[in-house]
Amino acid sequence: MTANDHLDLFKPQLVVIPCGSRKLGVPARSADMYVGSYHRACRKAADALRPDRLLILSARHGLLELDEVIEPYDTPHGAADAVTSQVLLEQATVRDIVGLDPVVALGGARHISLVRSVWPHVRTPLAGARGMGEQMARLAAMREDRDHL
Repeated sequence: MTANDHLDLFKPQLVVIPCGSRKLGVPARSADMYVGSYHRACRKAADALRPDRLLILSARHGLLELDEVIEPYDTPHGAADAVTSQVLLEQATVRDIVGLDPVVALGGARHISLVRSVWPHVRTPLAGARGMGEQMARLAAMREDRDHL
């Protein structure tokens, strides 16, 4: 983490976490749809930050509230039918959340790139990690650090 990404001293207005490729096989709330370990680790770290708002960035649907019910899908970020930065900006504008600050994004490079297209000032505590193992360790540390505050 860099000094810009130190998260101990503020409460984010928004945290955006990635969806995941492992999903339930039936329609479900977005909070329940994604069952992979990476998504779950991001969700626990995001919850530990106690944001005013938490959204999931779905490769198919864009920004999802936790209670939105969606169908299972197989669209990865970067696919031809995946959500674009323009769609995200439109969704954020309609929801009146473009001006939120501070915003934190947890996830990999494609996820961060999309989030940054809407919130250029986004804090990215997983940036620079050298792989999934290091990202998972950072997510665990975020949970533990907040538990001790």
